[in-house]
Amino acid sequence: MKIKPIITTIFTDIGGVLLTNGWDRGSRRKAIDLFKLDPEETEERHHLTFDTYEVGKITLDEYLDRVVFYKIQPFSRKRFRQFMYDQSKPFPEMLTLLTKIKKKYGLKVAVLSNEGRELAEYRIKKFSMHDLADFFIVSSFVHFRKPDADIFRIALDTAQVSPEQVVYLEDRAMFVQVAEGLGIRGLRHIDHKTTCEKMMKFGFK
Repeated sequence: MKIKPIITTIFTDIGGVLLTNGWDRGSRRKAIDLFKLDPEETEERHHLTFDTYEVGKITLDEYLDRVVFYKIQPFSRKRFRQFMYDQSKPFPEMLTLLTKIKKKYGLKVAVLSNEGRELAEYRIKKFSMHDLADFFIVSSFVHFRKPDADIFRIALDTAQVSPEQVVYLEDRAMFVQVAEGLGIRGLRHIDHKTTCEKMMKFGFK
């Protein structure tokens, strides 16, 4: 009888699982209203530029040059950047859950996230992610972004584990499916309660 590999590692997304998303449509809508930006122009420029920022090809200032400060604005770059940072909020129950499971079962935790460098670094520091995660496989650090399967391969190589040893927490169904295609055990995160129930099925209480 084939023995099921023991889970040694958790891969987890940040936005939508441990924290709110870094710079999503809701945050941009708040910025458009607060700073009186042109909605259509801002969204079009964002969508043409943001993927390039998330894979680390441009800086946050270059992103802002293209999306916000391509013309003179009555507010400062510093104020706008701080507004972006302030949109990040923690999900304390999820942070506590993963911290508890990691300590109880001696697991490794790897963050696997699509985020621009400056936003990722701010969020990692602000919410003490170093206390939870052993590795940070962030799109802007490794120059691949989900759903590219190579970002999962980089995470596996960095953690030095086989796919069968990993449970992956992710709120987007497509990304779970891509991970599962590599043999990683996916867990679609919806909320704290259902994730607790799903983790129990993997033997984590």
